[in-house]
Amino acid sequence: MCLNFKGVVLTVEEQVHEDVLKLKQGLGELPEPIVKPFLIVMSGLPGTGKSYFSRKLTERLSCVRLESDELRKLLFPRPTYAADENQRLFSALHRLTEELLQRNIPVLLDATNLIERHREQLYHIAERLGAKLILVRVEAPPEVVRQRLEARMSRTDREDSSEADFSVYQRMRRRVQQIRRRHFAVDTSRDITPVLEKIVREVRR
Repeated sequence: MCLNFKGVVLTVEEQVHEDVLKLKQGLGELPEPIVKPFLIVMSGLPGTGKSYFSRKLTERLSCVRLESDELRKLLFPRPTYAADENQRLFSALHRLTEELLQRNIPVLLDATNLIERHREQLYHIAERLGAKLILVRVEAPPEVVRQRLEARMSRTDREDSSEADFSVYQRMRRRVQQIRRRHFAVDTSRDITPVLEKIVREVRR
């Protein structure tokens, strides 16, 4: 059981349903359904360039981009990034992903997705709904990440919604688990075009 913002007691299932409705309000216009929808799952630490790479992908592919830091603020205007908050956010994100794929709308999930058992939930969603699953591991050298995060924290016109600094990166780095399935790897300190083209070809194959 949990309380919503009005103080009403909700079951876990009711809370997920309510959270999904809030997240849908932040999606804007949805792309047209396609015969064979795809699910692109991004994975990578803060500052590695996940959101930049995701935006470049969505310039080439018509899909819904679910950016976790941006959508988190629809549920939690002052996010704490605590474990219970993460649980609520990703329960809603996974449910929303499932609902979109059921409607044949392709999805790109832009989140850190560092833990394999968490990623497995997305693998199962794709398999159950017959969606093409594409996994992307995004990385960059630590010194490049540090420079990016320091520059990002000093800007007021940031394109992304992440509030992570280099200390968060260092702490989360210890939690990274290997992706056990076939995946694309991209180092965003280099030319990302070849990997973008490979993923687009894989989606359209």
